[in-house]
Amino acid sequence: MVWTALLIAAAVRMTIPILLTALGATFSERSGVVNIGLEGMMIAGTFWGAFGALKGGPLFGFFLAMVAGMVLALVHAVVSIRFKVDQVVSGTAINILAAGLARFFSIMIFHMATTSPKVNAFAKISIPLLKDIPGLGPMFTDLSPVIIVAFILVPVSAYVLNRTVFGLRLRSVGENPLAADTLGINVYLMRYAGVLISGAFAGLAGAFLAVEHTGSYIEGQTGGRGFIALAAMIFGNWTPGGALAASLLFGLAQAVTLRVQIPGIPYQFIQMLPYLLTIAVLAGFVRKAVGPAADGIPYEREGE
Repeated sequence: MVWTALLIAAAVRMTIPILLTALGATFSERSGVVNIGLEGMMIAGTFWGAFGALKGGPLFGFFLAMVAGMVLALVHAVVSIRFKVDQVVSGTAINILAAGLARFFSIMIFHMATTSPKVNAFAKISIPLLKDIPGLGPMFTDLSPVIIVAFILVPVSAYVLNRTVFGLRLRSVGENPLAADTLGINVYLMRYAGVLISGAFAGLAGAFLAVEHTGSYIEGQTGGRGFIALAAMIFGNWTPGGALAASLLFGLAQAVTLRVQIPGIPYQFIQMLPYLLTIAVLAGFVRKAVGPAADGIPYEREGE
């Protein structure tokens, strides 16, 4: 039971960066913009999160990571919304740009190409009563506050998307931007908002990896989680609740790769599990998934 509790606790930690990024992707895609650049925005979050935590503490690090993610998101938004460049191409360029900038700034600031000095994380918290349950205590002990915030953001995101005027307008421009435009909704503004929110969430996810998970910036530590988050968002049918369930599945797969060893099988094959699961989910589910009708389609107002 203790081993199972430790596995679940590890799965939850692995879930958080995927979940945060998947929530951000939900906002972007519900507005009609595909954001392949989430991986790059996470990379920016890892570097600037570590830098901010080193200079001003973990709270400043998370704030700086959000800003960094939003800056790259703004670049993606301007290129894909204003200039109508292919959104997949733009997102891919963001990923390449972010990786190069992270190494450049790491050399310039930390004088190391691939890592940063150790940084301080938030003080860990334990949930009263639950932490004393025999065998299950590890699941509720020494938790990062960011884990609790991430799970709270799921119902908050669902409420914003489904119960607010902003959410209704965001979803409308992702389904039928022409109809939304005729009703006086600024399609471009709503799409900018969706992409910027996705950048902020991805930046937070990157900061969690650097500040809370490893305690430093390490080149490549995102490990493709931005792409896994996209798969989780699709598997979750473009909803926050579905993204949570899918993220937990992928987080569990990553936790298993760290804690399970099978004699005679190289550990590299076990570490492939999350990525194989991603491919399997996309191959088996994408055909059945129905996203926003205008997702990935640039909008151009008549007469422009």
